[in-house]
Amino acid sequence: MSISHKPSTSKHQPGRLWVRGRAWRVAFILLLTLPTAALAIWALYEIFRPNALTWLEIGQLALALPLFVWLSMSFWTAIIGFVLKLVHIDPLTLKKQQASPAQDKPIKHRHAIIMPVYNEDTRRIMVGFEACVREVLDTPFHSHFDFYMLSDTRDADKATAELQAWQQLTQRLSRAAGQLFYRRREKNVGRKVGNITEFCQRWGSQYESMIVLDADSVMSATRMLDLVRRIEMNPDAALIQTIPMPVRQHSFFGRFVQFAAHLYSPMLATGLAFWQTDSANYWGHNAVIRVAPFMQHCGLPKVPGRAPFGGEILSHDFVEAALLRRAGWQCFLLTDTHGSYEEVPANMIDYAIRDRRWVQGNIQHLGLLSVKGLKTTNRLHFLFGAFAYISSIVLFAMLGLGTADAIVRATTQPDFFTSRYQLFPSWQIAKESMMVATLWGTVALLFMPKLLGLVLAMIQRRQEFGGVGRLFIGGVTELFMAVLIAPMMMFYHSYFVLSVLIGHKVRWEAQEREGRMVPWRDALVYTRWMTLLALVWGGVTAWLTPTLFLWLLPVLTGMLIGAAVIRYSSSDKLGMGCAKVGIFVINEERNEDPSLQKVRQEMAVFKIDDAPVSAPALPADRFQAMPLQDLNAPPKPMRNPLPSVR
Repeated sequence: MSISHKPSTSKHQPGRLWVRGRAWRVAFILLLTLPTAALAIWALYEIFRPNALTWLEIGQLALALPLFVWLSMSFWTAIIGFVLKLVHIDPLTLKKQQASPAQDKPIKHRHAIIMPVYNEDTRRIMVGFEACVREVLDTPFHSHFDFYMLSDTRDADKATAELQAWQQLTQRLSRAAGQLFYRRREKNVGRKVGNITEFCQRWGSQYESMIVLDADSVMSATRMLDLVRRIEMNPDAALIQTIPMPVRQHSFFGRFVQFAAHLYSPMLATGLAFWQTDSANYWGHNAVIRVAPFMQHCGLPKVPGRAPFGGEILSHDFVEAALLRRAGWQCFLLTDTHGSYEEVPANMIDYAIRDRRWVQGNIQHLGLLSVKGLKTTNRLHFLFGAFAYISSIVLFAMLGLGTADAIVRATTQPDFFTSRYQLFPSWQIAKESMMVATLWGTVALLFMPKLLGLVLAMIQRRQEFGGVGRLFIGGVTELFMAVLIAPMMMFYHSYFVLSVLIGHKVRWEAQEREGRMVPWRDALVYTRWMTLLALVWGGVTAWLTPTLFLWLLPVLTGMLIGAAVIRYSSSDKLGMGCAKVGIFVINEERNEDPSLQKVRQEMAVFKIDDAPVSAPALPADRFQAMPLQDLNAPPKPMRNPLPSVR
């Protein structure tokens, strides 16, 4: 397999990715984050200190420390993203934003577009895959691409449907004969990792790079060609990740999540790209990967020890990016959001089920922090990726300790004379001004990124959302919904983290792609323990500490009415009603991308003919082993390509 040579063109050429000031970026974000977190902890300590610290208060301080570090990191990432976006500065070069490569720039090498699937809805995967194929076939550069659907489907009926649909697809796309391939594994050894590994070992040596799609991915021709041009122009880059934007949502919940992603992602991704520079994360799909270094450095071994930290690596994408980077290869995140799409679960139950899988995979990353040679940025990805879920149980524990502390004080007679010969009483001191300042500081950490995202969109992208008025109403509604469902997700994530830590395993099945109205029975079953906890928690605090009850009311409300929120937010009727009046409308609905138009039109007419099937032809194998990595040894040199076969 060949490795590209460095072009002689300037690094300032559109499409070249380079970083200015890489060495100080992480230190800079930490210099902002750590003092902010320290200030918050000091303020909390000053509130507790005058009345003699109790063990319950010490526990709250200990839990608050990592929580405020995480919140501060997210806060400053958003602030940096806001400033850079506002003044149109590229987060990598810190210069004026550069244009993409010219759309007529020749493509020199061969590339593969692959879609791994597993027990998915046949109609959706075939329609999405065909849309991507047609996008590329309609360009002058189609001869440089091959297209693979890599099936791990084990359900016999779905496997037959896939073959029947594939035969029809190849008939419709007869002009792409010799470029379209379908392979199904009888046994899905290694899940998605094993699926892609087999592709790389059998056929990867034929291609410079592969664009990896998910089962619900859709990408425009412009975006896919842009990715392969960038990978060819940046010979030290092994991974370029796009931001997959949610589309095609009809339920109220799906549209709320979709709107939030389109509103905040450009700003947040810009801030993220600023400090991660060329050590970007991989999100598993909608990215281009250079095949040779991926094969050389991303063979994933089993991690010694028991779950949740040992065993097969579940969330493989973070780890693959980290292994590429430790070997010296660059990994980038593109911060523009055009032409890269995915879908999100249409209701809270399916959303939580998806998060359950991610919780287990991300917590396992904590066991990989000691991998030899990892870059600091990748360790931060591991750490903060896991804490994104662990933070829920930390916050729950803080609220629990605070409640216990308030109940103890409410049910215990205060002792104003703590010494035997004390002449004057020790009155309880309440630092009300410090309490108010701490409260508003925490609110700022939580909600300022949303406010900045809304302001930035009003300045630069208001027409994408239907104008300032509709954008503002959508932003306020999104904020209200985020506050309402936050306690519910806190409960679910806390439960998921506990179940992972005690050794409960999760089955990594296909997720629900299309919307459904959640039945009352399901909504009540999935919220029964949360509702019971809210009733007990609220009843006890209302009886013993009414002031604390009022403070907890936003948390208790979401938990108490969780079943109704799940039920009604899954409604397509409510979601499309909002769309009709301009709430939660996104640019892709106002100016539909041709790739999404293809999906919409084909979904309406797609059908599978009941016809005999035969195994599709595959390219000749050019087997090259993908060696497993030794995580406790330094990586092999960056420029040590596999033996060439072409």
